[in-house]
Amino acid sequence: MVTLIIVLLILITVSVCLVVFVTTYNHFQDFIIRINEAEESIDSVLRKRFDLLNKSIGIIKSNTDEENVLELISKLKSKKITNFELDRQLYEAINEFNTYKEKYEKLKTNEEYLKIDINLFESESEIVALRKYYNDIITDYNKLVKNLPSNFVALIKGYKTKPYFDGNEIGTEGADFNF
Repeated sequence: MVTLIIVLLILITVSVCLVVFVTTYNHFQDFIIRINEAEESIDSVLRKRFDLLNKSIGIIKSNTDEENVLELISKLKSKKITNFELDRQLYEAINEFNTYKEKYEKLKTNEEYLKIDINLFESESEIVALRKYYNDIITDYNKLVKNLPSNFVALIKGYKTKPYFDGNEIGTEGADFNF
């Protein structure tokens, strides 16, 4: 009788551990899916910003005496970088884009240039919202990786904490931006 009770306790313990493991694993999978969706949305907005800046090169060249316009954008075409680094590079290019607007009156009246400027401004609010959403998901995911008992599942499955999209941590864990 004692043996039966011990076997039953072992079975119950193993069953409970298995249920906790599967539930936690599924929770990780939910976060991974949400992280991937957020990264794809960020990638889409970054592509849009890149395309707008790339389109503006011809407009700036035809309306100014500048020859080397937004060279950073041209150089980015041949690189494979993370979305974190791309975001940083695009901000530099947008700053350069804005200096042309201030420097040349002709650009302030160019309809195509103004459309690009408006679209870049609108994309800024998109990227800010997506960055916040991504960071919120990453916060919850990282808590899951570090807290008991889910950290055992993370250890077994090889899940590691992910960097925030704040521009401070740049690593290979972010999604790659390919042209």
